[in-house]
Amino acid sequence: MPIEHEAKVLDIDPDTIEQRILDKGGRKLGEQLMRRYVYDIAPGVDRKWIRLRDNGNETTLAVKEITSDAIDGTHEVEVTVDDFATTNALLEMLGFTAKSYQENTRASFTLDGAQLEIDTWPQIPPYLEIEAATKEDVIRAAELLGYTEPDLTGENTIKIYAHHGIDLNTIRELRF
Repeated sequence: MPIEHEAKVLDIDPDTIEQRILDKGGRKLGEQLMRRYVYDIAPGVDRKWIRLRDNGNETTLAVKEITSDAIDGTHEVEVTVDDFATTNALLEMLGFTAKSYQENTRASFTLDGAQLEIDTWPQIPPYLEIEAATKEDVIRAAELLGYTEPDLTGENTIKIYAHHGIDLNTIRELRF
């Protein structure tokens, strides 16, 4: 399964980070509402799951597996699918029941070959996600914005919610 090289900077001010990205030569790609269904592959196994996501322009289906909280600790296989509702129905026919529906907003940017996302989720402070081809590229993009490697986390959204005392696994619908 391919490795995803990404890290997050937690508890950011979105306006400040957006300005830093633009000041360093980054380009804003747009903002969108993200909708997703999350499915357990095996009940109670939190490190591997199916995600069906729609961003208003594209719908993708992915299997994600967390091997560690490191920048290179997430593995993902993702494909584009035609329709959010139909793919959900197909997964249900295959025996997968969505354990949750989740929404967040995302402002997307590019900077020095990295993909940057300012993610805003219900009930927690916004965070910056940096994804690039290698771990070193992620760290370099973070440094352009004034962050060092210790400022970065590879933790997934479930763990980020847990930092705020919220068990995301118990929330069936997460909406604004």
